[in-house]
Amino acid sequence: MKRIRILLADDHAVVRRGFQMILAEQADMEIVGEAGNGREALELAAQLKPDVVVMDVAMPELNGIEATRRMPDNAPHARVLALSMHKDAVYVREILRAGARGYLLKDAAPADLVTAVRAVAAGEGYLSPAVSDAVLDDYRRHVTNPIDLLTSREREVLQMLAEGKTNKEIAAVLNLSVYTVDAHRGRIMEKLNVHSINELVRFAVRNGLID
Repeated sequence: MKRIRILLADDHAVVRRGFQMILAEQADMEIVGEAGNGREALELAAQLKPDVVVMDVAMPELNGIEATRRMPDNAPHARVLALSMHKDAVYVREILRAGARGYLLKDAAPADLVTAVRAVAAGEGYLSPAVSDAVLDDYRRHVTNPIDLLTSREREVLQMLAEGKTNKEIAAVLNLSVYTVDAHRGRIMEKLNVHSINELVRFAVRNGLID
């Protein structure tokens, strides 16, 4: 069985020792090195070529976010599992944006650490359950799909336009005047910043309004 090669990066030796004891008990894992800051983590990752770097977010000299951002240059195949005491979505967002595949709270149960390492090693993502809600709320605040700008009626008109119906046909279905449908069409194109029916169709397909 190929074991998961793990590099531990945390500026607290006691924390590293605790994680080492938990992970070393697993038959499919081995600790190949330990680092006390982000710079050391990058140097060791280049030398040791770990599968997973368990990376503390807050470390001296070079923090975990910046070290994660630079990791592909040092160890392209290493995947980062971020560690933090913080549940705030901003920390999660920044380190995931930097390239981490998972985010684990330091007070997580030992079983969660093992699960997270295995998931990240397999190329999957992992988020501590306690931060999942914060991340979803943050996502909703920061990512606005243009379709959210449309009213219910405008979405209805958009779908029919994308299906190839004319203004006249849409007017008949919705019991509206052709002028009203034309006004809806203009507002839809303005809100979505599209300039042709072809672009409207592509938008509708991307957003699952039509097949």
